[in-house]
Amino acid sequence: MDMGDANELLEAHAHVWNHVYSFIRSMSLKCAIDLGIPEIIQNHGNPMTITELAAALPMLNPTKACDIDRLMRILVHSGFFARRKLDNDAQEVGYVLTNASRLLLKNNPLSVTPLLKIALDPFFLKPWQVLGTWFQNDDSSPFVTAYGKAAYDYCGHDPSVNNSFNGAMASDARLIASVLIDKCKGAFEGLGSLVDVGGGTETVAKAIADAFPHLDCTVLDLPHVVHGLQGGNNLKYVGGNMFEAVPAADAVILKWIFHNWNDEECVTILKRCKEAISEGGKVGGKVIIVDIVVMDEEKVSEENSKTFETQLFMDMTMMALLTGRERREEEWAKLFCAADFSDYKIIPILGLRSLIEVYP
Repeated sequence: MDMGDANELLEAHAHVWNHVYSFIRSMSLKCAIDLGIPEIIQNHGNPMTITELAAALPMLNPTKACDIDRLMRILVHSGFFARRKLDNDAQEVGYVLTNASRLLLKNNPLSVTPLLKIALDPFFLKPWQVLGTWFQNDDSSPFVTAYGKAAYDYCGHDPSVNNSFNGAMASDARLIASVLIDKCKGAFEGLGSLVDVGGGTETVAKAIADAFPHLDCTVLDLPHVVHGLQGGNNLKYVGGNMFEAVPAADAVILKWIFHNWNDEECVTILKRCKEAISEGGKVGGKVIIVDIVVMDEEKVSEENSKTFETQLFMDMTMMALLTGRERREEEWAKLFCAADFSDYKIIPILGLRSLIEVYP
């Protein structure tokens, strides 16, 4: 074996190892959340030395203080913390938060910690262990292989799992609502009424209703989800089933809904939405979708490769837990055509996801 072959072999070997152990990034991050490290560094107010951090960690076994440096090293490498020189000492460094770790602060209204906790909970990791088995059986998803029933059915009968799931979705909805109001105001201009399909416990619809007081907003979700929720001047809740009927309105918005369902189910939902905006009677009515549009592989560059990879991660998550998928533009177009819509526009301004306007 010549040196060229040896170097290629070793590079391939390192590549395999990197992916075998890539779970360590997620688990190290979960450990930092469990220990409350983001909050401790935030409350310190200045770059925090490793000695100060170890001393501030509650219930830390003193013999393991030296290992906190090892944990922080990989979290710095992953971009969740950064090192900064102390003002009074040019040699000593301390740890500070990054934009990513600020999104993990519990008191941040846009915190994604609930999503992290549910994604890395052993309960939701179990379906990944049977992914290979699922490819060889007739189950609808690896979740069914792992637990004997579909995820939505399981959540409906297990309050703790259901609460964790709802908390994770609510945290994501707060982030989306903030960006929608800030960057996508044009999508709501000229509308008199809006239905938020599958809107859950109010987050996005309430934000839109508050930002556009002239807009009559309705949240449609299953009766047990909206039971007891109180509306406001221009916000109300309706119990129902999006597969059966959607209340009439100028526009219908669906946030992170379609990726949960297969193509046939998505077409049914779209048809109910088209009926709703047709009954709304407004010229220029539309369906507004917030969801992932998977990038074309040939357009992936070093700059956007992480975004593409995360979209693929989400697609695999839909396969593992539900029966849906993330879709490329051509796959979205087929759904719109099958539901007899005439046109659509994709506005890629929501990071991993896009705003899609669909016209009857």
